[in-house]
Amino acid sequence: MLEVNKINVFYGDLQALWGVSLKVEKGELISIVGSNGAGKTTTLKTISGILRPASGEIKFMGERIDRLPPHKIVEMGIAHVPEGRGIFPFMSVKENLEIGAYTREARRRLKENLEKIYELFPVLRERENQLAGTLSGGEQQMLAIGRGLMLNPKLLLLDEPSLGLAPSIVQKIFKIIEEIRESGTTVMLVEQNVSRALEISDRAYVLENGRIVLEGKSKDLLHNDHVRRAYLAL
Repeated sequence: MLEVNKINVFYGDLQALWGVSLKVEKGELISIVGSNGAGKTTTLKTISGILRPASGEIKFMGERIDRLPPHKIVEMGIAHVPEGRGIFPFMSVKENLEIGAYTREARRRLKENLEKIYELFPVLRERENQLAGTLSGGEQQMLAIGRGLMLNPKLLLLDEPSLGLAPSIVQKIFKIIEEIRESGTTVMLVEQNVSRALEISDRAYVLENGRIVLEGKSKDLLHNDHVRRAYLAL
Protein backbone atom coordinates (compact mmCIF):
# COMPACT_ATOMS: atom_id res chain seq x y z
CA MET A 1 0.00 0.00 0.00
CA LEU A 2 2.72 2.49 1.03
CA GLU A 3 6.36 2.49 -0.08
CA VAL A 4 8.87 4.98 1.28
CA ASN A 5 12.14 4.64 -0.60
CA LYS A 6 15.38 6.23 0.66
CA ILE A 7 13.98 9.65 1.55
CA ASN A 8 16.25 12.42 2.80
CA VAL A 9 14.46 15.30 4.52
CA PHE A 10 15.82 18.66 5.67
CA TYR A 11 14.70 21.58 7.84
CA GLY A 12 16.68 24.31 6.12
CA ASP A 13 20.30 23.15 6.24
CA LEU A 14 19.63 20.60 8.99
CA GLN A 15 19.09 17.04 7.78
CA ALA A 16 16.37 15.24 9.76
CA LEU A 17 15.97 11.96 7.84
CA TRP A 18 18.77 9.96 6.22
CA GLY A 19 17.79 7.43 3.56
CA VAL A 20 14.64 6.24 5.34
CA SER A 21 12.86 3.34 3.66
CA LEU A 22 9.79 1.48 4.87
CA LYS A 23 6.65 -0.17 3.58
CA VAL A 24 3.11 -0.80 4.77
CA GLU A 25 0.88 -3.56 3.45
CA LYS A 26 -2.89 -3.28 3.35
CA GLY A 27 -4.47 -4.26 6.67
CA GLU A 28 -1.29 -3.96 8.71
CA LEU A 29 -0.69 -2.02 11.90
CA ILE A 30 2.87 -0.71 11.64
CA SER A 31 4.76 1.10 14.40
CA ILE A 32 7.62 3.56 14.13
CA VAL A 33 9.30 3.79 17.51
CA GLY A 34 12.22 5.70 18.90
CA SER A 35 13.17 8.43 21.31
CA ASN A 36 12.08 12.07 21.13
CA GLY A 37 13.76 13.83 18.21
CA ALA A 38 14.52 10.63 16.29
CA GLY A 39 12.57 11.77 13.21
CA LYS A 40 9.28 9.94 13.74
CA THR A 41 7.03 12.98 13.34
CA THR A 42 9.11 14.19 10.38
CA THR A 43 8.49 10.83 8.68
CA LEU A 44 4.72 11.17 9.02
CA LYS A 45 4.75 14.80 7.90
CA THR A 46 6.68 13.81 4.79
CA ILE A 47 4.26 11.00 3.96
CA SER A 48 1.29 13.35 4.30
CA GLY A 49 2.90 16.07 2.18
CA ILE A 50 3.52 18.68 4.87
CA LEU A 51 7.25 18.26 4.19
CA ARG A 52 8.91 17.30 0.92
CA PRO A 53 11.92 15.01 0.68
CA ALA A 54 15.05 16.41 -0.95
CA SER A 55 15.54 13.01 -2.56
CA GLY A 56 13.94 9.59 -2.60
CA GLU A 57 10.31 8.83 -3.33
CA ILE A 58 7.03 7.85 -1.69
CA LYS A 59 4.37 5.75 -3.41
CA PHE A 60 0.82 5.12 -2.24
CA MET A 61 -1.30 2.48 -3.97
CA GLY A 62 1.37 2.40 -6.68
CA GLU A 63 1.25 6.15 -7.37
CA ARG A 64 4.03 8.55 -6.49
CA ILE A 65 2.87 11.15 -3.95
CA ASP A 66 6.01 12.90 -2.69
CA ARG A 67 5.43 15.89 -4.97
CA LEU A 68 1.70 16.21 -4.33
CA PRO A 69 0.22 18.90 -2.04
CA PRO A 70 -1.30 17.66 1.24
CA HIS A 71 -4.93 18.04 0.16
CA LYS A 72 -4.34 15.76 -2.84
CA ILE A 73 -2.79 13.15 -0.56
CA VAL A 74 -5.83 13.38 1.72
CA GLU A 75 -8.10 12.85 -1.29
CA MET A 76 -6.18 9.64 -2.06
CA GLY A 77 -7.15 8.28 1.36
CA ILE A 78 -4.37 9.15 3.82
CA ALA A 79 -5.53 10.74 7.09
CA HIS A 80 -2.95 12.23 9.47
CA VAL A 81 -3.80 12.65 13.18
CA PRO A 82 -1.01 14.97 14.34
CA GLU A 83 0.91 15.07 17.59
CA GLY A 84 -0.81 17.52 19.92
CA ARG A 85 -4.27 16.62 18.52
CA GLY A 86 -4.83 19.85 16.59
CA ILE A 87 -8.51 20.17 17.43
CA PHE A 88 -10.47 23.42 17.02
CA PRO A 89 -11.18 24.37 20.68
CA PHE A 90 -13.93 26.92 20.05
CA MET A 91 -15.95 24.63 17.79
CA SER A 92 -18.22 21.87 19.04
CA VAL A 93 -17.26 18.21 19.08
CA LYS A 94 -19.67 17.54 16.23
CA GLU A 95 -18.32 20.43 14.14
CA ASN A 96 -14.75 19.14 14.63
CA LEU A 97 -15.81 15.72 13.39
CA GLU A 98 -17.66 17.14 10.38
CA ILE A 99 -14.52 18.99 9.30
CA GLY A 100 -12.86 15.59 8.93
CA ALA A 101 -15.25 14.67 6.12
CA TYR A 102 -13.06 16.52 3.62
CA THR A 103 -13.62 14.57 0.42
CA ARG A 104 -16.81 14.38 -1.63
CA GLU A 105 -17.26 10.69 -0.77
CA ALA A 106 -16.75 11.37 2.94
CA ARG A 107 -19.31 14.18 2.85
CA ARG A 108 -21.78 11.88 1.13
CA ARG A 109 -21.39 9.37 3.97
CA LEU A 110 -21.17 11.98 6.73
CA LYS A 111 -24.14 10.81 8.81
CA GLU A 112 -23.16 7.16 8.48
CA ASN A 113 -19.56 7.85 9.46
CA LEU A 114 -20.58 10.11 12.33
CA GLU A 115 -22.64 7.26 13.76
CA LYS A 116 -19.65 4.91 13.46
CA ILE A 117 -17.46 7.38 15.34
CA TYR A 118 -20.06 7.70 18.10
CA GLU A 119 -20.20 3.92 18.40
CA LEU A 120 -16.41 3.77 18.69
CA PHE A 121 -16.26 6.74 21.09
CA PRO A 122 -19.57 6.92 23.03
CA VAL A 123 -18.29 9.86 25.09
CA LEU A 124 -18.18 12.00 21.93
CA ARG A 125 -21.89 11.41 21.37
CA GLU A 126 -22.53 12.62 24.91
CA ARG A 127 -20.37 15.69 24.30
CA GLU A 128 -21.29 16.43 20.67
CA ASN A 129 -22.55 19.97 21.39
CA GLN A 130 -19.77 20.78 23.87
CA LEU A 131 -16.85 23.01 22.88
CA ALA A 132 -13.91 20.80 22.01
CA GLY A 133 -11.52 22.87 24.12
CA THR A 134 -13.42 21.92 27.28
CA LEU A 135 -12.86 18.17 26.82
CA SER A 136 -10.31 16.26 28.88
CA GLY A 137 -6.99 15.33 27.27
CA GLY A 138 -8.15 11.79 26.61
CA GLU A 139 -11.42 12.95 25.12
CA GLN A 140 -9.58 15.41 22.87
CA GLN A 141 -7.38 12.57 21.61
CA MET A 142 -10.48 10.49 20.87
CA LEU A 143 -11.90 13.47 18.99
CA ALA A 144 -8.71 13.86 16.94
CA ILE A 145 -8.73 10.18 15.99
CA GLY A 146 -12.45 10.32 15.23
CA ARG A 147 -11.93 13.33 12.96
CA GLY A 148 -9.30 11.39 11.03
CA LEU A 149 -11.65 8.44 10.65
CA MET A 150 -14.39 10.67 9.23
CA LEU A 151 -12.39 10.63 6.00
CA ASN A 152 -12.89 6.85 5.56
CA PRO A 153 -9.10 6.62 5.21
CA LYS A 154 -7.30 3.78 3.53
CA LEU A 155 -4.29 4.61 5.71
CA LEU A 156 -4.47 6.30 9.12
CA LEU A 157 -1.29 8.00 10.40
CA LEU A 158 -1.30 8.40 14.20
CA ASP A 159 1.38 10.59 15.79
CA GLU A 160 1.94 10.01 19.52
CA PRO A 161 -1.70 9.30 20.45
CA SER A 162 -0.78 8.43 24.07
CA LEU A 163 1.32 11.55 24.72
CA GLY A 164 0.45 13.26 28.02
CA LEU A 165 -2.40 10.94 28.92
CA ALA A 166 -3.03 9.10 32.18
CA PRO A 167 -2.13 5.38 32.12
CA SER A 168 -5.77 4.27 32.27
CA ILE A 169 -6.62 6.44 29.25
CA VAL A 170 -3.53 5.21 27.40
CA GLN A 171 -4.79 1.64 27.69
CA LYS A 172 -8.16 2.71 26.29
CA ILE A 173 -6.55 4.56 23.36
CA PHE A 174 -4.43 1.55 22.40
CA LYS A 175 -7.46 -0.74 22.58
CA ILE A 176 -9.30 1.61 20.22
CA ILE A 177 -6.34 1.59 17.80
CA GLU A 178 -6.55 -2.20 17.71
CA GLU A 179 -10.29 -2.01 17.01
CA ILE A 180 -9.67 0.44 14.15
CA ARG A 181 -7.24 -1.98 12.52
CA GLU A 182 -9.63 -4.90 13.06
CA SER A 183 -12.34 -2.90 11.27
CA GLY A 184 -10.17 -2.88 8.12
CA THR A 185 -8.25 0.41 8.31
CA THR A 186 -4.49 0.21 7.78
CA VAL A 187 -2.64 2.06 10.55
CA MET A 188 0.83 3.57 10.88
CA LEU A 189 1.52 4.42 14.51
CA VAL A 190 4.30 6.67 15.82
CA GLU A 191 4.89 6.16 19.54
CA GLN A 192 7.33 6.82 22.36
CA ASN A 193 5.54 4.14 24.40
CA VAL A 194 7.65 1.48 22.73
CA SER A 195 6.50 -1.58 24.67
CA ARG A 196 2.80 -0.90 24.10
CA ALA A 197 3.29 -0.02 20.43
CA LEU A 198 5.21 -3.24 19.80
CA GLU A 199 2.58 -5.28 21.63
CA ILE A 200 -0.24 -4.23 19.31
CA SER A 201 1.54 -3.83 15.95
CA ASP A 202 2.40 -6.42 13.31
CA ARG A 203 5.76 -4.98 12.30
CA ALA A 204 7.88 -2.09 13.46
CA TYR A 205 10.74 0.19 12.51
CA VAL A 206 13.17 1.63 15.07
CA LEU A 207 14.25 5.15 14.14
CA GLU A 208 17.34 6.72 15.71
CA ASN A 209 18.89 10.05 14.73
CA GLY A 210 16.92 10.10 11.48
CA ARG A 211 17.92 6.60 10.39
CA ILE A 212 16.16 3.24 10.48
CA VAL A 213 18.42 1.06 12.64
CA LEU A 214 16.14 -1.97 13.12
CA GLU A 215 13.04 -3.39 11.52
CA GLY A 216 11.07 -6.60 11.75
CA LYS A 217 8.14 -8.33 13.37
CA SER A 218 7.09 -6.50 16.52
CA LYS A 219 7.19 -9.65 18.64
CA ASP A 220 10.81 -10.20 17.62
CA LEU A 221 11.77 -6.60 18.39
CA LEU A 222 10.26 -6.91 21.87
CA HIS A 223 12.98 -9.47 22.59
CA ASN A 224 15.79 -7.65 20.75
CA ASP A 225 18.65 -6.82 23.12
CA HIS A 226 19.16 -3.28 21.79
CA VAL A 227 15.43 -2.44 22.02
CA ARG A 228 15.20 -3.90 25.53
CA ARG A 229 18.19 -1.90 26.76
CA ALA A 230 17.43 1.38 24.97
CA TYR A 231 13.65 1.59 25.25
CA LEU A 232 12.27 -0.99 27.67
CA ALA A 233 14.73 -0.49 30.55
CA LEU A 234 15.37 -4.24 30.69
